[in-house]
Amino acid sequence: MMRRFALALLAAACLYAPGARPADEPVTLNFVNADIESVAAAIGKMTNRNFLIDPRVKGTVNIVSARPVPAAAVYGIFLSALRLQGFAAVESGGVTKILLEADAKLHAGTAPARGVAGGDRLQTQVYTLKYTSANQLMPVLRPIISPNNTIAAFAGNNSLVITDYGENLRRIERIIEAIDRPGGGEAVVLPLHYAAAADVVQTLNRVLSDSVIATAGQAGAVDPSTRVYLAADARTNSIVVRSENPARVAHVQALVGQLDVQTGTAANVHVVYLKNAEAVRLAQTLRGVLSGDAGPAPAPAAPLGGAPAGAGQAAPAGQGGGMVQADPASNALLVSAPDAMFAHIKAIIDKLDVRRAQVYVEALIVEITADKAAEFGIQWQSLGDLSSTQSRVIGGTNFGGTGSGANIIDAAVNLGALGPGLNIGVVKGQVTIPGIGTVTNLSALARALETDANANILSTPNLLTLDNEEARIVIGQNVPFITGQYAQTGSATTATPFQTIERRDVGLTLRVKPQVSEGGTVRLQIFQEISSVADQTNAAGVITKKRAIESTVLVDDGQIVALGGLMQDSVSTGMEKVPLLGDIPLLGLLFRYETRKQSKTNLMVFLRPVVLRDSASYGSVTAGRYKELLGEQEKSQMPSHPVLPDYPAPLLPPPPVQPDEPAPPPANPAPPDQTAPKPPPPLSYWPAIVW
Repeated sequence: MMRRFALALLAAACLYAPGARPADEPVTLNFVNADIESVAAAIGKMTNRNFLIDPRVKGTVNIVSARPVPAAAVYGIFLSALRLQGFAAVESGGVTKILLEADAKLHAGTAPARGVAGGDRLQTQVYTLKYTSANQLMPVLRPIISPNNTIAAFAGNNSLVITDYGENLRRIERIIEAIDRPGGGEAVVLPLHYAAAADVVQTLNRVLSDSVIATAGQAGAVDPSTRVYLAADARTNSIVVRSENPARVAHVQALVGQLDVQTGTAANVHVVYLKNAEAVRLAQTLRGVLSGDAGPAPAPAAPLGGAPAGAGQAAPAGQGGGMVQADPASNALLVSAPDAMFAHIKAIIDKLDVRRAQVYVEALIVEITADKAAEFGIQWQSLGDLSSTQSRVIGGTNFGGTGSGANIIDAAVNLGALGPGLNIGVVKGQVTIPGIGTVTNLSALARALETDANANILSTPNLLTLDNEEARIVIGQNVPFITGQYAQTGSATTATPFQTIERRDVGLTLRVKPQVSEGGTVRLQIFQEISSVADQTNAAGVITKKRAIESTVLVDDGQIVALGGLMQDSVSTGMEKVPLLGDIPLLGLLFRYETRKQSKTNLMVFLRPVVLRDSASYGSVTAGRYKELLGEQEKSQMPSHPVLPDYPAPLLPPPPVQPDEPAPPPANPAPPDQTAPKPPPPLSYWPAIVW
């Protein structure tokens, strides 16, 4: 051992003598089976470095140079010799540590920020990837990294942390730059000029194999690098292609270029059958959109037995020369346009030809009226025998006015003219009044009357209509109103009266136009009218009472809204009396007539819309109303009579069983669960209204 150490020092002293030659003069290395400690000591003197050797570092190295090498390369040659022995040198704090390669990574320093230092220096480098996933790149780089060195992926910023020798890090850096490039997996947009994007995508899906094409939701168990994703953008008439393999994208691009060619005809005729929309209205909308002219609003739906005006007309669809025509018989659209333009038209049709929601509207009209009246009075007359020519004094009181039924003079002429109530009088035979005749000599009349009339009216009209379509329901009478009258004489001696009559609906009228938003809110345009005949004896014509509401409200689906109403309370009093005499306490009751009247009216209108979007909701509403009427019919059956025969009233047939209707309850049902949530209220549920 001492001999080999002395030989190493002798070789170093011969090759490198301080002061004997310049520091950058080439040197010749000759270490044969020299201990690592001895070689490190010699290299330290040659390079002015301090080495710290791990006690576990043992062995010999052979470094022989046939010709002189630059002094700057001596340290690199020593590092290469250590690497061949499984050792590594780590520089830290001005000291070079010689460690086992497995432990050196724990002491390795970070590579320079602007690149990787070369040679056999153990370093740690961080690579931040831009396009490729760090987890996907790890299996590619792992085989070319020394077994004792490490590679790790950090998903937070898509980075790789690698500890290895500088020379190998340079090679890894070049590999990463070659792989981390855009294009792999990036979407490519292929605009079309003649063909329709949706049709081309369908053709590619049929032609290419399932191992190549993968649509959304159909990703099969194939190699991701061979998978191609296709999507049609109808707005720009383009195809979006994405694949991990650029060759697959180029293949699809070539196929699209061959399909996107101009056909021999300038325009093609396409027939589009509609499922939900009305062909005539949709054709007018498409003409306005494609021609850029808003134009008038679409005409209303055609009446039964005829088509709306303009149903067979066709108009240019724009500068492309296309035409759109409606066929009401088959509810279809005939579109004459190039394929590129037809793709835009078809996309618009698909968005407009959707199933429209329906709105079930329940209205609640509550009217409560109370009329109270009271009257009390005493009237008297002193007539005597008016047929005598002698002078006589007559006198008396009469209140209420002639024709009111409570006047003493009317009662003297006709006792039957007295109205309802308590009537007490004193009669002294009859008396003859010149110009009137013989009448009852009614000397005194006391009258008392109190009336109390109440009315409670509840109306619940309901109707079903399409979204954005007006519906109307009328329940009442068709009453004649005289609008004019005159007499026809002509050559006849007797005039022939002639009247013109107009009939009007009197009763309940409800007009609703709902508009359903995406969030379930319903906008309602409402007209509600309640009318009734008040008096038909008026000489000028029939007198009617009318209460109407016209408004636009916003209601959530299934919620109740109060449209409006009337709260009226009126009190009136009346008194007829003889001056001074009527003011005497107690005695004044003989000389006055008092009336009192109170009228109270409470009228409220409520509305509840329910949006029905599918057949299940329609069926539940229909079944509920059907069962309700069936129950009312069963209640109206005539009871049995011991003598008279039984005549059963007609009944509706039993309702059909709904698919989602629960099964009948078992014979011995279990007790109900008190903790279970309660079911929602039925559709016709209304909260209690307290007046």
